[in-house]
Amino acid sequence: MAFNRRLSFLESTVGITFCLVAASCNNQGTEPTGPLVAPAESDIAERFIDPLSDDPNIDPASWPLADAVFEADKATEKKIADLLSRMTLEEKVGQIVQADIGSVTPEEVKEYNLGSILNGGNSAPGADNRTTPDAWLALADAFWEASTDRSDGGVGIPALWGSDAVHGHNNVVGATLFPHNIGLGAAGDPDLIEKIGEVTAREMLATGLDWTFAPTIAVVRNDRWGRTYESYSENPELVASYATRIVEGIQGAVSSPEFLGRGKIVATAKHFVADGGTVDGRDQGDSQDLESTLRDIHAAGYPAAIDAGVQVVMASFSSYKGRKLHGHRELLTDVLRGRMNFDGFVVGDWNGHGQVAGCTNTSCAAAINAGVDMFMAPDSWKKLYENTLAQARSGEISAERLDEAVSRILRVKIRAGLFEAGPPSSRALAGDWTILSDPDHKAVARAAVRQSLVLLKNNDDVLPIQPGARVLVTGDGADNIAKQSGGWTLSWQGTGNANKDFPNGQSIYAGLREAIEEIGGETMLSADGSYTEKPDIAIIVFGEDPYAEFQGDVAHLDFVPTEPLEKLKAFRDAGVKTVSVFLSGRPMWVNPELNASDGFVAAWLPGDQGAGVADVLVGDQKGAARHDFSGRLSFSWPKLATDAELNAGAANYDPLFPIGYGLEYAAPKAVQIVSEESGLTESQINSFENFIIAGDAASPWRMAVTDTGGSTQISDTVTRSASGGFVAISADVNAQEDTRIFRWTDPATLVVDGNTVDFSRQSNADMAIEFAFSVPLSEASVASTAVTFAMGCGGDCEGALDLTESIFNLRGAGWVTRAIKLSCLAEAGADMTAISQPLIIRADGPFEIQIASTRLVSNTGDARCTF
Repeated sequence: MAFNRRLSFLESTVGITFCLVAASCNNQGTEPTGPLVAPAESDIAERFIDPLSDDPNIDPASWPLADAVFEADKATEKKIADLLSRMTLEEKVGQIVQADIGSVTPEEVKEYNLGSILNGGNSAPGADNRTTPDAWLALADAFWEASTDRSDGGVGIPALWGSDAVHGHNNVVGATLFPHNIGLGAAGDPDLIEKIGEVTAREMLATGLDWTFAPTIAVVRNDRWGRTYESYSENPELVASYATRIVEGIQGAVSSPEFLGRGKIVATAKHFVADGGTVDGRDQGDSQDLESTLRDIHAAGYPAAIDAGVQVVMASFSSYKGRKLHGHRELLTDVLRGRMNFDGFVVGDWNGHGQVAGCTNTSCAAAINAGVDMFMAPDSWKKLYENTLAQARSGEISAERLDEAVSRILRVKIRAGLFEAGPPSSRALAGDWTILSDPDHKAVARAAVRQSLVLLKNNDDVLPIQPGARVLVTGDGADNIAKQSGGWTLSWQGTGNANKDFPNGQSIYAGLREAIEEIGGETMLSADGSYTEKPDIAIIVFGEDPYAEFQGDVAHLDFVPTEPLEKLKAFRDAGVKTVSVFLSGRPMWVNPELNASDGFVAAWLPGDQGAGVADVLVGDQKGAARHDFSGRLSFSWPKLATDAELNAGAANYDPLFPIGYGLEYAAPKAVQIVSEESGLTESQINSFENFIIAGDAASPWRMAVTDTGGSTQISDTVTRSASGGFVAISADVNAQEDTRIFRWTDPATLVVDGNTVDFSRQSNADMAIEFAFSVPLSEASVASTAVTFAMGCGGDCEGALDLTESIFNLRGAGWVTRAIKLSCLAEAGADMTAISQPLIIRADGPFEIQIASTRLVSNTGDARCTF
């Protein structure tokens, strides 16, 4: 294979003075002094994005233009030509379709000659997210055998298996879980990033997988986005520097013999482009940024990743100026390929092609014609295959374009050595389960944890913890590996996991206990913060619950739950020193919690090596620091809860802590009391007005079901009630798992609950609860089943409405939106000043409803006391 190693894009640009979030930042962040552009080429006259652009900063020739990374390899191109000449049209179409393992069998991969499979966030062998590693390897073998079977006279091209290994091999029980990218950005260590890529590749190969949908190289500029934690930084230069090293860790250095060799797999740069800059921080939303911002900020990591030889780029769900990226030819083809010289293949995101204008999940020639080479069609693949085949026959997709897409896919497979590799179980590292528990791998993860921690406050030198200290540890994140690991952990949302599901992991409390006892101290784990013997110090571990993608979008950055703050104040009043360990996927407004804490650590989402936290918080036998804090903010920390779009370099840049900030033991500095004015209006403060989003309880609410066997929290893809007479199932409608099906066979109560909220003003203002739902026409819903909807306070202050008749009449009506007036519930007895259960649905027999969302809305005149 021939390579032409060109200079790093960043090295060849002029005027870049970004601080890489390290000690050299001197606790201050900087923005670039010059545009992030390549030298203009006089022979490039056309403008690629919008010929009528009103952006005064865009030069028609200023998109990155450089030499190709790879020189033409005659042997590879000859093999591609030979394969194309022997492939039928059906085989070619099969190569550009990727199906999810939850919706396809090995036999179907053979029948349809599919080019790729994936396991989505909630897909696993045997539909068991917590299955054994050998089940993954066995299924990988089965798919490989099916794809390479030539008994029907086909070419037999091996299928690529892609997986979202975004913070380690996070879909597999026992694999090493690293901090999410936001924490790694705070670590400021490109060498560490490369090691993480190496470890992830090795652990994926152990289970037979050969392609990761990583790295995410979004530059997030609005922290309300639910994927903020997947970004390294708001700083494009840091993202670009990491893009190079993570790709080299996963694939090997492009100029070396190790490239895609032993211990290496295929990497993916995602999501092209501007996914971190959508309006309001909405996932799958629209970017309205100027072209110069698109080029200088959002696209900054792509030349670096391409320079490092990344083989796949994933198209973004989002839009640019109203056009979905999956159908944006100017960006996917003219810029990504023509200007950036990307020669791998472009893969779509989860049914993302279906969002292109004029397309559906099962038909979208426009996406292929725009530059998508492989559809990600998890559950729509079969009908999509049939329609794409028809479009190829009719010429709607030209033979030339189809051959180009297939050639790109084949080129990557050849480079990855798939044609010679043999079954996954026969390859190097496969089946060696000691790799998943390799102490060296855990050591890398532990180092990543301690390097990612950012010390925001350490007044009166409350840290490090001294020998002999009596330490109380509390908070819902203290002994909770699932919470500290966040989304994309065994399940898509990271929910439904228990500590036992992490056999090679350690909670933050377990790590602290081990370290404190080593220096003669004592630890107490207290769920509610109570104690019989007064502690010297209390450590409160709290923060955001796990989420992923759009289910993590928020309206503002205020950390809403009040329980941690109440604990901090109680300890302060009792004269107990406090340290907050804050778990989050984004910087958040926590000024009240900061004021109530003596020490405050931004721990991000550290993964499964809790001892890394103790390495920095706990001193040695002499009381000196074992490791000093070295993490520096890679995102600006908000002064106000409205500061979601406040990025370094902005004219009004006034954060609480700037990018690059981070205290250390070696240079102590007291943090004064900060303002507790959030900057939110009264309507913004009431973030309690969403009850269900995408079929799940909206933060800070929780969802549970109660039957004769007791109460069961609803958090996993499939949740059954204690007595088995009720089941909640996540389901797709317009996006992945954007609804939930609730099915009763026996009496049960579905409840959304949380802290007490005063809804009296909303009730008096004639507001309503809006439901987006569907009642199927099935035997699951019968006329004899009584259905009620209520709001309450957990006691005798409930108001209930009978919905039996209206629900029955809506069977088979499809998706509908209905609103119920709050005043109706108040009249029925609900105490609107003390609502802790804003949604209660009871059914006394067979009943089924599928819900997308419920929320408080203004009554436009259509709200009633029933559906």
